[in-house]
Parts: sequence; structure tokens; C-alpha cells
Amino acid sequence: MLEIICDASEEVLISSKKKYPEVSTTLSFSDVLTRQDIDAIVISTPAELHHSLARDSLLAGKHVFVEKPLAMNVKEGDELVRLAHESGKVLFVGHVLQYHPAIKAIKRLLSQGKLGRLQYIYSNRLNLGKFRREENILWSFAPHDISVILSLVQEEPV
Repeated sequence: MLEIICDASEEVLISSKKKYPEVSTTLSFSDVLTRQDIDAIVISTPAELHHSLARDSLLAGKHVFVEKPLAMNVKEGDELVRLAHESGKVLFVGHVLQYHPAIKAIKRLLSQGKLGRLQYIYSNRLNLGKFRREENILWSFAPHDISVILSLVQEEPV
């Protein structure tokens, strides 16, 4: 159940309050971290904030769902995985395309052998979506495509 929405923008919080009047709002992330009734935190921020907010959440004893990418480099990602393991908390990276009905159908057809042997995959982005100045195309879109491709081929790259 959604308990609280935290954002650095008062405008976003006002809009959120209109949409979800029963949900608390705050400008302070530390308010969220100290609440005993909050078990899990969803981090949906610019990518460069993912590591620090996820780290603080894990250190506060919260489960964490963080939008992709998990972190901006392997060292930060490894730290988050270690902290989650040590604290016994769930750390989940949001690769939302994995749950899209079309992707699920393709995976099912491949596993049933109805599409034959997978020989080649490429991806094209046909919709630019929301422009983000804080991250580039690699961080915005490529993780989704790479995640889907890896799940379809059921292998790690060599």
C-alpha cells in the first residue's frame, strides 16, 4: 500500500496529493527513512541519485525497488548488492519491459519452440519518450533493451 510520496518539488507533491488525497507527502527523504511503518521504498529519480538513495534506504532497513539503472557504475552496484545481502533486504531493479504482455508472449513462444531457434536480435527505438537532461540515451533506454534481449536468449554475453 502506498503510504507516502517524497519529491523535491512542491508542485509534484501538490499534484500527487490531488491524485492520492489519502497519501502523505514530504519534501524530506529522511522523513521516509525514519518512518517505522514504511517497509519498502520505490526509487524513481534521475539515475545519478539511485545509488545514494538506495544505499540510504538499505542502511535504514528498508526493502528497495529502484528504477534502472541500479547505479552508474559497477562499484556502486556491487555495494548495493552487498548491503542488501548483509541486511537481508530485497533489492529489486525495475526492468518494467520484462512484464510487458508482448515480451511475455515472445518468451513463451520461444520456450515452446514455436518460433524456432533464435538467431539474431536487434532493437530500434521508435518513440523518443520523455526528454531527460540528467541522463543520456544509454542510461534511459539501453538497459531495457539489454534486459529483454538477455532474458530472451537465456544467456549472459561472453
